[in-house]
Amino acid sequence: MSFTMTEEQRMAVDGLRKLLDNQIEPEFREHGEGHIPREKMQDWMQRLAAFGLTCAPHPEGYGGMGMDWVTHLRLWEEVAVSSLDIALPILINSVGADMLIHNAPEHIREAYVPGILAGEKFISLGISEPDVGSDVAAAKTHAVRDGDDWVINGEKTWISNGEYMDLFVCTCRTGEGELTHIAIPRETDGLEVRGIPKMALNGQSTAQVFLADVRVPVANTVGEIGQGLKNTLVSFERARCHMAAWGYSVARRAMEESVRYSQERVQHGKPIAGHQLIADKLATMATEIDAARLLTLRAADMIDRGERCDKECAMAKWYGTEIGQRACRDAVQIHGGNGVTTEFIVERLAREAMIGPIPDGTTEIQKLIVARSLTGIQAFR
Repeated sequence: MSFTMTEEQRMAVDGLRKLLDNQIEPEFREHGEGHIPREKMQDWMQRLAAFGLTCAPHPEGYGGMGMDWVTHLRLWEEVAVSSLDIALPILINSVGADMLIHNAPEHIREAYVPGILAGEKFISLGISEPDVGSDVAAAKTHAVRDGDDWVINGEKTWISNGEYMDLFVCTCRTGEGELTHIAIPRETDGLEVRGIPKMALNGQSTAQVFLADVRVPVANTVGEIGQGLKNTLVSFERARCHMAAWGYSVARRAMEESVRYSQERVQHGKPIAGHQLIADKLATMATEIDAARLLTLRAADMIDRGERCDKECAMAKWYGTEIGQRACRDAVQIHGGNGVTTEFIVERLAREAMIGPIPDGTTEIQKLIVARSLTGIQAFR
């Protein structure tokens, strides 16, 4: 199994890199860290769609490119190196489109999937709640049958794409020990969205979603009734590969900034790159980034081959996001006093890296998943 890029992948990555360097990243830097309006994010999504984001791993019949998840992650890494605020909507749209393609009724697929893949529409997945994070099975948001409709009440939080979304796929309790996904169009009465300010990544949208007597047809059920937990776990595999790439992508940017700075900064008569402790930090960054990428591409390759890979995705996610934190912390150290100023990007990278170990299951949850696969002993109820 080799993860050396093919000529086709290299050409795709190089073309995307030019677009990011020459157009999109300068526009993003000019915008700053404030919230990105939907229209601006939509413009970036549509321009990136021409290079395979979000459409690369999805069927051509829906406007995708029919490529693999390995290639998709190679492309996604480039966007994340430039801006996680732009990469995160692609993550959610990619995973959400995959869920719709494999589970949604035809009228939902036809209405939303082509627009999502073209960068014209946004999807959100409603899993987390104020009292429910990693324990998905404990979700309290509930849907009750009323004739041919579901009536939904509850609250979701930490919802990516929340303020952008055209479609909300909500994880609902529909019976005792039973979770079901239900598709809710954004314009549905009773659906309220509020943005959440954070320590970083405030450009993209993270939101609370409140549902008060939201009524949608039972025909909007995504997958079979009662299969919500199973389908969520499948989505987690794809999301965790992206989260792993989040970690090594910010680490890569931190390393690139540190290499450049250490070559230019002179102390004690020579560039600081020549000092052994700085060289040690750079070498560690490079090695851990490669290791994290290889773990992630292995997991993505298993997804492409239809193999079970919950353990491999968990390994990639916890390791990738943890080395992201280490690399960004060391990048700040290498930059010294300059590293804590907003003039240099590494302070922002450090804040973004700190968030990575939390979404889609914390580092501790990922380690429990790995240990369960080794011992056969369930850490969860």
